[in-house]
Amino acid sequence: MDDSPRGPASFSTQAGALLRKNLCLQESAPPSLPPSFPGPLPWGRNLKTNVGITVFPILICVLLVVLQNVINGELDKPKYRCGCVCVEIGADGACERKECGIQHSTLEQVWSCPVPSPPRWPALIQVPWPGFRAVKTASQPFDDLPEPFCRADGSCPATVLITGKAQSFAESVSGGLFPAFSPSLNVTDYLDVLSRIVAGSDTSPWYTQLLEPAFFSGKTLRLVQPQCLPYMFGTISYNVRGIPLQLDIQCIQALVLWRESSSLINYELFKGYRQRGGKTNEFIAGYDFLNTTEYNLNINVWYNSTYNDNTANSFIAALRVPRLVNTVSNSYLKFIRGTVVDMLLEYVKEMPKVGTKFRFDLSSLLSALFFTWIVELLFPVMLTYLVYEKQQKLQIMMKMHGLKDGPYWLISYAYFFVLSVIYMTFFVIFGSLIGLNFFRVNDYSIQFAFFFVCINLQIALAFFVASFFSSAKTATVIGYIYVFGSGLLGAFLFRFFVEDRTFPNGWVLVMEIVPGFSLYRGLYELGQYAFSGRAMGASGMTWGNLKDPINGMCDIFIIMTVEWASLLLLAYYLDQVSSVHGGVRKRPLFFFMCLQKKHASSLQKPSFVQRDSKVIVDMEKPDVTREREVVEQLLLNPNANQAIICHNLKKIYPGRDGNPDKLAVRGLSLALPKGQCFGMLGPNGAGKTSFISMMIGLVKPTSGTSYVDGMDINIYMDHIYTYMGVCPQHDLLWETLTGKEHLFFYGRLKNLKGTELLKAVDDSLKSVNLFHGGVGDKQVGKYSGGMKRRLSVAISLIGDPKVVFMDEPSTGLDPASRNNLWNVVKEAKRNRAIVLTSTNFSLSTYAFDS
Repeated sequence: MDDSPRGPASFSTQAGALLRKNLCLQESAPPSLPPSFPGPLPWGRNLKTNVGITVFPILICVLLVVLQNVINGELDKPKYRCGCVCVEIGADGACERKECGIQHSTLEQVWSCPVPSPPRWPALIQVPWPGFRAVKTASQPFDDLPEPFCRADGSCPATVLITGKAQSFAESVSGGLFPAFSPSLNVTDYLDVLSRIVAGSDTSPWYTQLLEPAFFSGKTLRLVQPQCLPYMFGTISYNVRGIPLQLDIQCIQALVLWRESSSLINYELFKGYRQRGGKTNEFIAGYDFLNTTEYNLNINVWYNSTYNDNTANSFIAALRVPRLVNTVSNSYLKFIRGTVVDMLLEYVKEMPKVGTKFRFDLSSLLSALFFTWIVELLFPVMLTYLVYEKQQKLQIMMKMHGLKDGPYWLISYAYFFVLSVIYMTFFVIFGSLIGLNFFRVNDYSIQFAFFFVCINLQIALAFFVASFFSSAKTATVIGYIYVFGSGLLGAFLFRFFVEDRTFPNGWVLVMEIVPGFSLYRGLYELGQYAFSGRAMGASGMTWGNLKDPINGMCDIFIIMTVEWASLLLLAYYLDQVSSVHGGVRKRPLFFFMCLQKKHASSLQKPSFVQRDSKVIVDMEKPDVTREREVVEQLLLNPNANQAIICHNLKKIYPGRDGNPDKLAVRGLSLALPKGQCFGMLGPNGAGKTSFISMMIGLVKPTSGTSYVDGMDINIYMDHIYTYMGVCPQHDLLWETLTGKEHLFFYGRLKNLKGTELLKAVDDSLKSVNLFHGGVGDKQVGKYSGGMKRRLSVAISLIGDPKVVFMDEPSTGLDPASRNNLWNVVKEAKRNRAIVLTSTNFSLSTYAFDS
């Protein structure tokens, strides 16, 4: 044992000791290598966990690549290639010339066709399906809406809502919104005809304007008319740049209704679109004429944007809204200038394009779900680690040997941070190498910033949540439920709120306070930008896109950063005041204590120095009374040679379930000088462990106090730990660390360094018979109960602590080991005070025989 005086370990020394211990938990030397083998080793003690964590993201990425290749193989089949037909057949029956193009293609094939001269498609409006047109309902009991029975035969009209400051003017203008179809119009010039009347489709537009689905595949073109006549139904043939087509035409009656305010229209549209998937009681559009007069045109337009597909929503705006604007503009112009004046919108047209292969970027679409699981996978690992150390009281054990909160939090946080950075870096690099567009298309700097904030928030969340668990198994289960649950809820619930532009953004921000949802939202937006960038040949998300309020990435960064700092502060606060993991908890306002001036070296007489009562004093034995008098005298005249002074120390455990309070320690007064060993004998339940627990800070005294080297345990316990050694009643050890690694760790906490540390560790192992045969280099999980007990004794004595507390140190030892233990204790008491407890009477031979 090392007996040279030294000061407490510095912050950096304690941090280094904890870091080395954490690294030892991840490394182990194979039997063929000596224990002194330098440098990090490739074999992990947590082999299964490490391999599982490493392999999981690889498996997900490989799975995405395999699925992507399978889909690409399917899309390369003729079913999805541009359609071709044979136009010249040779004498032998073989095809000599093929002709390919849109005219020979199905809806699935047209994507890959070259279009040197895109067709011009009429501008249409979006009309509700026959079964979803607005009718009178319980939630919308407006008298002017049609009765619901019209849905049975599909005869319900399509409704347009209008409002404005001048009702008569608005109703006059809106009367010309839908001009009547005249049989005299030249149907062969379909672009001219459909520019003079209003036509619509109940089919959503496709992703490209090269193809209007209302004119293909048996779709019906709806003529929106003030009144439907028989000749407005039928089939017409027409030609689009050499492509012969047939079109089914059906009339739909328009119903224009007045509302008193825009808020009523908002209410009515919202109630109709948001019920049963958003298609229960739909309207064509809504117009607010505001302050429009014959000299001023100022109109707001509502249109249906409640489709689930974001891309479809954008094309609805591009293809359908222009016709709504033209309709009201043309009606206004005719009202002001007369029916001879027209403002026509003949067609929409896209840029030419070359032939392409249709590709479906699966990784970008599924990345939000799968990558949420991958990023959060470390959360239950960190949570289990933190809860395990507290459950096994390893954290309080380290604290008893002098480890301060600062080094513990710094190294634990840094350890998790480095692991997370390595994990995420490996994930991004591997994903990029195998060709996932999620990583290759988006700006790497914005990915770095996003993942940096994510992993810090995740670490802070693990520290915060760990304060509420006392079982590592429960924490592990809840951690994995959170990981997979947040991913699934994000994909199948939260995503729909994000995509629904009518859903209040404020509620989306509230939901993003849940870290799993904010992570999902960020990954979702990165995936959307990667998908659109890959489809359109553009770059993915860049820093400039943060200015776009639609993607919400700027809000995500702010929420996650603020939550990271807040959770970290809350986690530290709960760690100090929570009693879930044992130990003396601080008062809720403990941080104000730092404003008070402390005098750690002074020992003053407390205000409660008088005895309890004369009756109890008279019942005390003479030696107990003399000890009280000695303690009271020492409190009045302190003596630097006294290591421990206990004054009227009492512990009462509150009764439960109607049972009376349990008096564990009855007003103990004790003075113990340096160089002595004090043994406490007694049966189970006598209060020995309660006394030790109060002295080492596991429980708080009910009344009274003790002074260790002149410092009050009620005030200066953190400082006392620097000079204390503890052998608890139950062994508090890491199963995967060796005995020597335990002693190295606690020796460094006691500020032992270099050769002095090596000598102290070897001497400690020799003193408890764990040195020979390589026992000290074995993992503690392979130790017997007696070997663990001897190691706990060695840990309590290493580093020359001024005061040592040993609770039942001889438990589980054979007679020879017990005899050797007492010799160790007898030798160690020369320069320190030792307090030990035992139920074995043989203890008196050694504890008091000096």
